[in-house]
Amino acid sequence: MSGFFQTHKATLDKALNASRTREYFSPYPEVASGKIYGESARDDGQKAFQALLGKEYVIDGHPGNGPSIGLETSPYGVELNVKYPNPNPPQLIAAAQAAEKDWAKATIEERVGVCLEILHRLNARSFEMAHAVSHTTGQAFMMAFQAGGPHAQDRGLEALAYAYAEMTRTPATAIWTKPQGKHDPLVLEKIYRVVPRGLALVIGCATFPTWNSYPGLFASLATGNATIVKPHPAAILPLALTVSIGREVVREAGFNPDVLLLAVDEPGAEITKTLVTDPSVRIVDFTGSNAFGTWVRTHAGTDTQVYTEEAGVNSIVVASTDNFRGMCSNIAFSLSLYSGQMCTAPQNIYVPQSGIETEDGHRSFDEVADGIRNAVDKLLSDPERAANVCGALASAATAERVRAATKLGDILRTSTPIDTMGDARTATPLILKITDQNSKVHEHEHFGPISFVIATRNVEDAIHAASSLAAQKGAITAAIYATDDTVVDDAADAFAQAGVNLSVNLTGGIFVNQSAAFSDYHVTGANPAGNACLSDAAFVANRFRIATTRRHKAA
Repeated sequence: MSGFFQTHKATLDKALNASRTREYFSPYPEVASGKIYGESARDDGQKAFQALLGKEYVIDGHPGNGPSIGLETSPYGVELNVKYPNPNPPQLIAAAQAAEKDWAKATIEERVGVCLEILHRLNARSFEMAHAVSHTTGQAFMMAFQAGGPHAQDRGLEALAYAYAEMTRTPATAIWTKPQGKHDPLVLEKIYRVVPRGLALVIGCATFPTWNSYPGLFASLATGNATIVKPHPAAILPLALTVSIGREVVREAGFNPDVLLLAVDEPGAEITKTLVTDPSVRIVDFTGSNAFGTWVRTHAGTDTQVYTEEAGVNSIVVASTDNFRGMCSNIAFSLSLYSGQMCTAPQNIYVPQSGIETEDGHRSFDEVADGIRNAVDKLLSDPERAANVCGALASAATAERVRAATKLGDILRTSTPIDTMGDARTATPLILKITDQNSKVHEHEHFGPISFVIATRNVEDAIHAASSLAAQKGAITAAIYATDDTVVDDAADAFAQAGVNLSVNLTGGIFVNQSAAFSDYHVTGANPAGNACLSDAAFVANRFRIATTRRHKAA
């Protein structure tokens, strides 16, 4: 049995159990504590990150082709200037195919053990990863530590557990005996072998490069597929760290490290389409826009399995509440967290035009809207807290989108920069009010800190509008505030039919943006926001097939 597998088997067993029970589980602590990660871990991580800046990022033995490339810029204004290996697509394909042969023949335990060890080493370098994620995506440091480190590792382990469960569902060997009456029975010995689907491509996104990439990466690696990781040009470093750590472990296990490769490009000279359309690529994991997701699904090979997470319009329905302040505070945090740049962030807040009932009596539509605005103002009134909650905008395009959105409705709350963050690209939430029943401006995604408080005829109309929009345009999350169980049940039915996960009456330390590995299914694959779920059996089972060898055996 693989040494790495035996070392981490207890972790895998707990992950397998958690995926069945859906209970809380995480082997990777999310608290950035020196007591947990080592007294010098925070300083060591920062030094390791700073040592990478302004230099060639060397990945031992990685294919290369000419001058190194990379044009990442930090949303915080820090000079990165990191350059990466520059192999062309044919080099990457050839290297991966050569390495895949022995990797495919490895035992399930060998491959899964390697993946478990990669996750273990990634966890040990979570502080370094946090700086890399923060300075490429704009996430505030603590969020970058959690989402880019332990939470991403949780998601990788979750996919790994599903892959192991599906691969071992079929026994390695079996004796098949068919009775023949008076004659000796027919006896066959059968050997079942996991056969990888083929070369895998993971296309990373600009905002959550590790969290969104790890499920596909580890699911493909574990099932025997050599994997090419193609980062977004704006967020290369987190996945370069991942690939270099992974290759180190693969090499130590005695395999060709080219089963894990990094494909880097620059804006205007992208290679993603070339990789997607290469007939050797049999698996594609994509996170990004609907437009490019559609292109990937349309142009990938007919035998290529494509898993996507795309854009959607997430909604909150406010029907009634017995904790008005708690509701407004919870919504305010959800709108502000990472400046609305999460795929789970709410955009549309539907409120009956006649208002709602609360623990303090009736509140008009305007009072509900004002309550949400005031909660955002209060949350962000402390500049340090505002910086830690909002972070920075990942791209200049998002900043321009916020500026342009001011014309889309009545301004309830103006977006402002966070002055104390110096050269960082920042914007607090812009909140618009929509009272025109014929308005359509909120019916597509406005990525970034842009949200709409929308007047509806009644609660039923609010639920119908939000769920119908999710079914048509896609959504990853939905939420409702209601004190009437019948209303909650109606909403649960409507959003389930639309393929959206629903949160009910969140007023405490859990927010609609959050998705917990081993318990929450991230994306359902049942609406246009994505055709796959992170993670379930379907996410891993089609990355391999079973081939059988059978021979006669004496009775």
